[in-house]
Order: sequence, then C-alpha cells, then structure tokens
Amino acid sequence: MSSVGSGTAVRYETLIWGMPSEAGHQRSDLRVAQRQSGEYRAAISAEIASLDVGLPSDVLADAEEASQEIARFDTELGGEIASFSSVLLRTESAASSKIENLTASARAIAEAETLGNSKRRNASIIVANTKAMQAAIELADQISDEAILAMHYALMHESESSIAGKWRTEQVWIGGGNFGPRGADFVAPRQDRVPSAIDDLVRFAKRSDIAVLPQIAIAHAQFETIHPFPDGNGRTGRALAQSMLRNKRLTRQITVPVSAGLLTDTNSYFQALTAYREGDPAPIVERMSEASILAVVNGRHLVDDLQTIRGQWESQITARRNSAVHRVADLLIKRPVVSTQLNVAISNVYRYLDPLVEAKVIVEFTDQARNRAWRAPEVLGALDAFAERAGRRALLA
Repeated sequence: MSSVGSGTAVRYETLIWGMPSEAGHQRSDLRVAQRQSGEYRAAISAEIASLDVGLPSDVLADAEEASQEIARFDTELGGEIASFSSVLLRTESAASSKIENLTASARAIAEAETLGNSKRRNASIIVANTKAMQAAIELADQISDEAILAMHYALMHESESSIAGKWRTEQVWIGGGNFGPRGADFVAPRQDRVPSAIDDLVRFAKRSDIAVLPQIAIAHAQFETIHPFPDGNGRTGRALAQSMLRNKRLTRQITVPVSAGLLTDTNSYFQALTAYREGDPAPIVERMSEASILAVVNGRHLVDDLQTIRGQWESQITARRNSAVHRVADLLIKRPVVSTQLNVAISNVYRYLDPLVEAKVIVEFTDQARNRAWRAPEVLGALDAFAERAGRRALLA
C-alpha cells in the first residue's frame, strides 16, 4: 500500500493553454485572454484506492471522539429526533452553500422551497442543494460514480441543465482569472483524467478497513482535488460526505450539519485541502473532526430551541389536543412556511390555519385571495440563529 505521507500528494503535468479566438471577446478581454496562453501546470491526483491511512495517534483519537458524538447525537433521542431530520438536512444544505458564499435567510429559503419563489436566486440555489443532500441520503446504500452523478444532477439540473450530472469536458481551476488557468491557486486534473480518478476514489470509499471519519475526510478532500464538475464541486463533495456518513452507519436517522461546523473557520478548511494535496491528510481529518463536534453542539442547540418553541405553542393553541391543528403545528417545525396547498381538503385548510393565526403561531404574508401563505416567525428565527452560530468558534467555549 502507499504511505500516507506522500500518498495523497498530487503530481503535476505541464500543458498548453491555447490562444483564444477573437470571436465573442471584447478587445480588452481578448488582450487578457491572450496573456493567458502558454504553459501551465495541472494536477494529477494521487491514486488512493490502496492508501495506507496511518495518521498520528492524537488525530485518530480526536476523530474517534467526534465519531462517538455523531453517533450519540443520532441515537440519544431515538425516534423523537427523527422529526427534526428534515430541518437538520436543510440547515446542512444552507451551510454548505454558505461556504460557497451563497447566503439567504431562513425565510427566503423556506419561501423558495414552499412557494417556488425563484426571484431570489441564492435561495433557489440552496433549495437545489437540499435536493442534492436528499439524493445523497437516498443513495447512501451505494457508493458509486452513478450516485455522485445523481447528486450533482439534483443540485444543478434546474440552474445549469447542460452540465448537470455529467463529468466535465474542460479544464477547471480555482482562483486566478476567468480566461485561463495560468496564475490560478490550483489547477485540477485535466478532464480526461476524471473518470479513472473517480473510479479510484470510489474504491477507496468502499473500503471497510479504515476508521470512518478519517475515511470520509480523505474521500472528501480527494473529491475536491479531482474537481470533476464545471461547477457545484464543493456542494456535491459535502453531499458525498453525508452519503458516506449514512453508508458507514455513523448516522442512521438524521443529517449532522457538518458544513455548519466547517463554517466556523473556512480558512482552515481550505488550508487543510491544500495540505492534503501536498501529501498531509492529517489537517483535513482534524478539521472534519472539529467540524463534526461543532455540528453536534449547534445541532443540539437548534433542536432544543425548536422543542421549546413547540412546547410554548401548546399553551397558545386553544384547539383540542387531538385536533389536526396540532398536527399542522408539528409540520411547522419542519416546514416554517406553508401555503393553502396543505395535504388536506382545500375546504378545510382555513379551519386548521386560522386557530394558529389567532394563537400567534403563524402570520400571513401574502396579500391575495388565492394561493395564500403563512410563516412561523419563531421557527425561522431559530434557524437564522443556527446559521449565525455556525460562523462562531465560540460554540466550543
């Protein structure tokens, strides 16, 4: 097997970036593009299918502690926490998007999801990321190139259908300019290397002889190094991590919002990916372990907040306990924006919603006779508070 010290280090090959054609370029852009022509170095990702993952003992100990916290969070409340699974999935999707500087309020995201409000582009993108995360969970029984393509398709098919669910057919790079890879921070492997690199990654991810969290961290870093898509690599890579958490049975009921943990220090996250490409996987394993513990702390806080809100509603709602009004209140914890398109007969919708308006659980925010919609401000506030905490390292203080 390969040794871990050099086993993840990329090699490089020298390639030529051609002169652009004049068609379709402004004159000023053409001058910039012409300066990009010439030699550049593209990465060749390491083969890791047989990697000997020998990490420092303290890194392994931290990863084991984080794994135990994830498993405990998943199981300690039994079936009760399962009712929050959709909320945690959405918070993970929003956090993963925020790492890519795609931000939106909980209200905007909920409205985009419930009402199909596409006017707010970031919110729509985050909703698509939720679908990719959901696809990742549903495909967790298989770790394969087809599953990765399906995750990417779920993420991108509404916004960029031409590239959705397809390996890239062009060179991509991170940082630098828009017209060529010269001067970029990292140039991914050339496109014809992608299929074999993904096959190698899948074989590594399927192994059962590696501690789970280090395996997930290394697989994630390898995926980001391959960068197999023109766009959406970061979000797809973090969806893959969620799929592996479920596949390895570290989680069984919920989505642990690991991306929210990574948000507390994105600089360290990207530095860890760089260290991985230089041959040291320990930093990305450490970062994934820390992010997992932060995710559990923040996730517990969110669940506690939502349980408190739901408990307070009990004293505000005057309908009898077996009324469907209470079932709608339960739904609001999962989906804090609802419309008249509830799963009840249309003639009965207002019978369930009006008591919640009177109890100040929901407020209407549409000014129209049809397709009316309501939101639960307290739940949306709890979700925004979760997002704010995700950017603070003080969670572990």
